[in-house]
Amino acid sequence: MSLSQEERDIMVGLELDKADSTFAEHEGLTEKGYWSNLANRLYYALFHAVSAMLIFDGHEVGSHKGAAIRFHQYYVRTGIFTIDEGSFYSQMQTLREKADYNCYFKVSEAEVMARIEPTRALIEKIKKYISEKQAQ
Repeated sequence: MSLSQEERDIMVGLELDKADSTFAEHEGLTEKGYWSNLANRLYYALFHAVSAMLIFDGHEVGSHKGAAIRFHQYYVRTGIFTIDEGSFYSQMQTLREKADYNCYFKVSEAEVMARIEPTRALIEKIKKYISEKQAQ
C-alpha cells in the first residue's frame, strides 16, 4: 500500500505516540513487579518506534520479524544505528517472545530493569533521527 506524504506523517505520529505511551506503562508494571509484562511493553515501545522510522522512510513494516530485518538492513548495516543497538532490539524481541509464549520461562527483575534505560535511549535516538530528517 502506497501512502501519501500526509498519510505517512499521520502514521509516523501515531506510531511515535504509541511508542511513548507503551513505554510509560513501565512505571506501573515496575511498581507491581510484573516483570514479564514489563519485558513485553518495553519491546512493544521499541517496535512502535522502529515502525515509525520505517514508515517515515517509506519502508514496509510487515511482521515483527520483518521490522527487525528491515531495521538491521536499512539502519544498522548502514551505520545509522550501531551493531549494539541492533542487537539490543533483537534481544528485546527474543525476551518478549520467551516471556509471552513460554510458560516455564521467568523474567527476572534485574534482567528487565537493566533494559529500561537502553529502551528509552533507543526510542529517543529514533525520534531524533526522524526529527532531523524532517528538518532537512
